[in-house]
Amino acid sequence: MEISWHTKTFSLLFFFIFSRLAPSKACHPVDKEALLDFKHRITDDPSKLLLSWTASSDCCASWEGVACDASGRVVDVSRPGLVSDNDFVEDTYMSGTLSPSLGNLSSLQLLDLSNLKDLKGPIPQELGKLSKLTHLFLNTNKLTGSIPITLRYFSQLKKIYLSDNFLSGDVPPSVMKSWTSVSELGLSGNALSGSIPPPIGKLVMITKLDLHGNNFTGSIPTSIGNLKNLKYLDLSENQIAGSIPQSIGGLAALELLYLNQITSQEDTIYDIWTWVYDILSFIRKQIPSSFVNLLNLQTLDLSRNRLSGQLPPQLEYQTGSGIKSFRLMLAKTGIEGELPHWLSSSSISQLDLSSNALTGKLPWWIGNMTRLSFLNLSNNGFHSSIPVEFKNLSLLMDLDIHSNKFSGRLNVIFSKEVQDR
Repeated sequence: MEISWHTKTFSLLFFFIFSRLAPSKACHPVDKEALLDFKHRITDDPSKLLLSWTASSDCCASWEGVACDASGRVVDVSRPGLVSDNDFVEDTYMSGTLSPSLGNLSSLQLLDLSNLKDLKGPIPQELGKLSKLTHLFLNTNKLTGSIPITLRYFSQLKKIYLSDNFLSGDVPPSVMKSWTSVSELGLSGNALSGSIPPPIGKLVMITKLDLHGNNFTGSIPTSIGNLKNLKYLDLSENQIAGSIPQSIGGLAALELLYLNQITSQEDTIYDIWTWVYDILSFIRKQIPSSFVNLLNLQTLDLSRNRLSGQLPPQLEYQTGSGIKSFRLMLAKTGIEGELPHWLSSSSISQLDLSSNALTGKLPWWIGNMTRLSFLNLSNNGFHSSIPVEFKNLSLLMDLDIHSNKFSGRLNVIFSKEVQDR
């Protein structure tokens, strides 16, 4: 999952306002030379993102996407390929490589070359010299090679997105250990391998961690339980094995949790939810501060894990009516049996139980799940007609029930009531 436009727009707006404090000095020659070298390594710029970058003009005064401080040092370089305006979204691209000279921008705080689609080659080790950098966005390009160990010198880094490239190799533990000020880290959609470094537990300020879609192996480090500010965690679509650590139960602020496709022969769905149930039970008894609840959780995705057993009643505490909306994704997990009655009073808005071994009738009380907008029960063993109460699902927009043994007419599905707007 990528950085939201609201978050990114706020960051860029800050630097835009900052840049309007007109610099009293012309662009520093070292910075100008570095940026011209970057332009020189761009082989195709069909959208003319760098058209204004000329040797005869002042990079602080007239170069688009460049902002300077009062001393004439460049603090912001923003030439993203996806630009959002009030009325439209402009999608552009740029071909070429990243210049090592970018490391000479000693006052740079924000570097945004995201979504340019065709930036290739490695991330220059020289970027590690940018000791004042707080925001680095290089996502959605074709960058290759490994994550440079020199990035450990980013002592002031707040947000870094290297997602959707072709980066490979291990994540250097020394790099992870040094990013103690990072609040958002996106490395998804690459070919990164090795284990998730245990020093990930040092990222105590982080709120969003997205490592999905890589080749990480090994187990989830127990140190991940140290990330008390974490709201979004996605470790899905890797080759992670073993049990889910109980320390995840200490992530008090967690709202979205994606752990699908974790290889394990041992865990049952009851095992995974034991610590959730224990935590919720202890909460009612005022547990010690070392045990924290997951009551802020809004999304749970354990799809494509090797689980077994029935849907546990403990989930009722997680999906209860006190939560406005909850997304529960348990596709291809091996769960079995009938749908439990507690689902009828849940706040689930999106439910995916597809490709499991669920059986029995589709219960009448499914009509009580009036918050449902997405329901996927396909590839199971349900055998019954569609209950007439189905018409009560007025918010339902996406339904998939194929590959079951349903019988009867479909008019119940198409005659569902429309909620007044």
